[in-house]
Amino acid sequence: MSEIIELTKITIIQKDTANKIREAYIGDFKEPLMFGVHGGVRDFYGVETDPEYPSTLDHIVAAAGG
Repeated sequence: MSEIIELTKITIIQKDTANKIREAYIGDFKEPLMFGVHGGVRDFYGVETDPEYPSTLDHIVAAAGG
């Protein structure tokens, strides 16, 4: 069995439930990542967001190098 090399503490704060806006604080980074909806995802949920933020799926795709 491999040894654990990293554990990351993540805190998610729901800023605006109606507009799907969330802040994610990751580890020791001081600035949060903002999550929300935009474009077709925003239209699907029927919300108006200003500003628009990347969705969680956008972050996953970016993290996978895509």
